[in-house]
Amino acid sequence: MTRILLVEDDKSIVANLTEFLTSEGYRVKSTSGQSETLTLLEEERFDLVLLDISLSDGNGFSVCSAVKSTYGIPVIFLTASGDEYSTVTGFELGADDYIAKPFRPRELVTRIKNILRLTKGTGSVMTLGDVTVDTVKGTVSKNGKDLYLSALEYRLFLVFLNNRGAILSRSQLLEAIWDIAGEFVNDNTLTVYIKRLREKIEDDPQNPAMIKTVRGLGYKVDIE
Repeated sequence: MTRILLVEDDKSIVANLTEFLTSEGYRVKSTSGQSETLTLLEEERFDLVLLDISLSDGNGFSVCSAVKSTYGIPVIFLTASGDEYSTVTGFELGADDYIAKPFRPRELVTRIKNILRLTKGTGSVMTLGDVTVDTVKGTVSKNGKDLYLSALEYRLFLVFLNNRGAILSRSQLLEAIWDIAGEFVNDNTLTVYIKRLREKIEDDPQNPAMIKTVRGLGYKVDIE
C-alpha cells in the first residue's frame, strides 16, 4: 500500500484529505510542522509527501529540501501561494508538482498517481527523446545543454510529461497552469508558451516531434 505523509497545519484539510485518500486506498499519516515531519521521516518510510508551504513551525521549503536531499521521495506542494516566486522556489528545491488550493480531490489523486508512476524506479529524472528533466534540480536539458525554461514553461512541460500519450485540450492545459502565472492565462497566452516551449525542446519547431497538435482536439506529447 502506498504510504503518504501529509504535512499540513489546517485541521479541517487534514481530516477531509485523510478520509478521501484513505478511501482511495492510500495509507496516510499527517504532521503540522517542520520538526515533527523530519522526526517522523526518520522513523517511518513514505512513498510521497504532500506538503504545505505555511506550517505551524518552520516552512515547507525547508522540509522539501530535506526530503529531497535525504530521502529522494516525491513531493507535491499543496498551497494557497500561487505566485511565481513560490512556484520557482519549490521547483528549485526539487518539488515534483505543485497544486494550488482550493483543488479538487480527484485532480490531486490523478497528480499523485502520475508522479508515482513517473518516479517509480527512475528516481528524479524523466526523459522524452533527447530531453531530460531533473525534478530535484528543477532543470530541463537537451543533449546535456540546459534549456533554461521559465517557471510556467517548466510547469507546462511537466503537465505534458505527466500525461504522456494522452490528448490534452487547451482548456485542460489552461486549468493546469493558470495558478502559477501570477495573472490570468488566456488562450492566446497559452499559444505563445507552447510556441516558446517547442522552440526550446524541438529539433524543428515548425514540425514538432514531441509536442504534437491534434487538430480540433488539443495536444499530445509522445515520441516515436
